[in-house]
Amino acid sequence: MADIYLALIHAPVYNKNMETVATSITNLDLHDIARSSTTYGIKRYYVVHPAEAQRELAKRIMGFWQDGYGAEYNPDRQEAFSRVKIAADLAEVYAEIEAEQGVAPLRVATDARKYANTVSYAQLRKDIETSDTPILLLFGTGWGLLKEDMEAMDQILEPIYGPTEYNHLSVRSAVAIILDRLRGH
Repeated sequence: MADIYLALIHAPVYNKNMETVATSITNLDLHDIARSSTTYGIKRYYVVHPAEAQRELAKRIMGFWQDGYGAEYNPDRQEAFSRVKIAADLAEVYAEIEAEQGVAPLRVATDARKYANTVSYAQLRKDIETSDTPILLLFGTGWGLLKEDMEAMDQILEPIYGPTEYNHLSVRSAVAIILDRLRGH
């Protein structure tokens, strides 16, 4: 079975006007995605941001729950944060996974839009269960990853659709749904 890694990308991403921006790291994304990652056996959850101040903020938030009172108060949160790593860019993430695994990960991006190399949940789940190649799931904050970055991925996971035309989930909700589709029982 393939090891699964997850990366939450804060830059470059689109804003609602489809301009290239950097978004802020949020407390809820740190907590909720760490908890979902632990529940579904994700090997590591990377929070990727180019700004040192944002990376330091994430480390301070996580530090509260990993050491001292926060760790004593909620040991489950401490366990969830043990899988989280802060990175400055995707090159750092790729290099670390390749060094750890001895092979580059299959890069699978997520988006609310369809692309030419879109793969179904059933196919990716099968690949996870039958392959030893690590898989890196990439999630964009804001209004998603840049088109050119999406097109550079090995695969793109099909969008999440509900019964309505509305299609703009929070990233932490999308992560939970996708992980359940790929790893849930």
